[in-house]
Order: sequence, then structure tokens, then C-alpha cells
Amino acid sequence: MAKRVLMRGNEVIAEAAIRAGCQCYFAYPITPQAELLEHMARNMPRLGRTFVQAESEVAAISMVHGASAAGVRTMTSSSSPGISLKMEGISYLAGSSLPAVIVNVVRGGPGLGNIAPAQCDYFQATKGGGHGDYHMIVLAPSTVPEAGELTMLAFELADRYRTPVMILADGMLGQMMEPVLLPDPVDPAALPAKPWAATGAKGREPNIILSFDLDPEGLRRMNLELQARYRTIREKEVRHEETETEDAEIVIAAHGTVARIAKSVVRMARAEGIRLGLFRPITVWPFPYEPLRALSSRVETVLTVEMSAGQMWEDVRLAVAERAKTPFYGELGGVVPTPKGILREVKRHVG
Repeated sequence: MAKRVLMRGNEVIAEAAIRAGCQCYFAYPITPQAELLEHMARNMPRLGRTFVQAESEVAAISMVHGASAAGVRTMTSSSSPGISLKMEGISYLAGSSLPAVIVNVVRGGPGLGNIAPAQCDYFQATKGGGHGDYHMIVLAPSTVPEAGELTMLAFELADRYRTPVMILADGMLGQMMEPVLLPDPVDPAALPAKPWAATGAKGREPNIILSFDLDPEGLRRMNLELQARYRTIREKEVRHEETETEDAEIVIAAHGTVARIAKSVVRMARAEGIRLGLFRPITVWPFPYEPLRALSSRVETVLTVEMSAGQMWEDVRLAVAERAKTPFYGELGGVVPTPKGILREVKRHVG
């Protein structure tokens, strides 16, 4: 029987990537995700897989591009300013239709910021932080076990849709420890073949992987193919969770660590007779607009709570429109909202 083990969030993401069949990992050190890199440094070489501590974030994402083009599962990880440096390469991955997993353990910002947890990279992740008309699938875990589960899923989705997938965590989730049941490992040799990969052209026509076409009509076709793929992802891969929403009069919308805190607030509020629920996006791209739209038709208020100045709040307001009130409560700079503080804000909007 499988046993639960006590592991840090960063370590669980790394171990889940190994068990998902990640064969190449390229990164550059930055806190608060350093334990992820350290876990890969200890374990990838012993398994005969590739670990490279690159000379820079730009080099790391370029290595990801090359390994993915060769058809192997590959990953990189960083924290906020490091992800900014990778953004050009992420756009190249999307434009080249190459699968990859990118982990952002978000820190306070902007600029160098600090190593405290934050959610201020939401726009960068969900609105295409690099150049061009592209998206990544973005998964937002709220617990350490879920971080492992979503990492396994990230590799599957990346291969299925030939697209980069981001795990959007934060410094608290990366550093906290919880008991986890590790997933069964995937045999990389048993993964589906990638006939598009650039693996040498002996006996066949060469595969050419490009992120551009100098002919505007050709580039237009490439873009239309990407947009068709994104429509399919929006139709099939939206994920969310609802807690105590059946009779709720007010609902908190939150993702990641804040959603975890908000679950405690729901219990506290219900003990005081307040009919509070929680709506948690698991995919923040594609955002679960339709489920939130349906929920907002039968509640009075959707209160967005974030560790940011209100980035996900924009998507919440798009979904809710005029169906319910949409107030906002946020903390900045790495400050984590407390259950009591959120409950106090909930009470301001009840009645």
C-alpha cells in the first residue's frame, strides 16, 4: 500500500514532474522556488535524465525549446522576475506549438519585490505576458497534494494540445509542508509518439518547427490554427471548485492559497449564520466564466479576494457583469489575508 510522505510544495511539484516522465529540466536559481531546483538536481541525474542549471533564465527557456522540439517532456521553473525573463521564450514555445511545463512560484512585486507569497503575476500568466496572440493553460493549485496532481495533469495537457502549461503557485504553497500520496510514475518510453518532433529525418521527410512565417498569409493561418486550439481548450479543459454555494447569498471568488484560506472563512461565517460560499478557479486560463456566470445569477454578491491589486477581479467582473455586486478585497507586497480579515470584509457586504 502506498504511504503518505511529508513534503514541501516545491519538492512535490518536482517529484510529480519526474513521475510524469519529465526527461529534461532547465532552470536558474531564485527564491522562493529553490527547493524545486534542488530536488531536480539531486534526482534527475541519478535517473539518467537531464538536469542543467543554466547560466540565465533566458538560456533555460531556450533549452526547454530545444528539448521540447526533440520530443521529450521538459520543464522549467522560476519565480516572478525570472519568469519575466523567460517570457520571450514562452511566446516562441506557443508560436512553435511546443509542449512544455513552466512553474511560477510567485513572490511579491513589482520589480525585485520580496520572497513573500503573492498573486500579482496573474495578468502575466493569463493574458499572455509575452508578445503575440497566444495563451498558456494556467493551473492554480491551493494545496501541496493538489500541486502534485496538477503537475501530472500539466504534462498531459501540454502534450495533448502542443502548448506550454503553467503551474501558478506562490511562496507559501512552495514552502509549506503537507502529507502527500505520490502518484505512480509514468514510463517515458510508454508515452505516445510525437510524429511532429525534430528527431532526425532518416527515412522520412524532415520536420520543420518554426514560430514564424514571413508571408503574412502564412502567419495568419498559423495564428488561426492556434486560436482554434484555444477554443477547444476553453470548451474542454475549464476546471473549478465550489464550496457551500447551494444556498449562498454571498460568494468569495479566490484561487490558490487565498482560496485555501477562504475555505476556513466559509466555515467561520456559516457558524455565525452567514450563508457564505466559495468559488475557486482551478484553471485561471481558461477562466471558468460560464460556471461563475451561472452562480452569480442566484447570489447577491461575489467578493473577489486576492494577494494582488485586483487582477483576477477583472475576470470575475467579466463573468458576473450586472448579475450581482462585485466588491474586491486584496493584500499587496506579500501580505497574506487572514481569515478574520476576510470575514470582516464579508460582513461589510452582507444584508
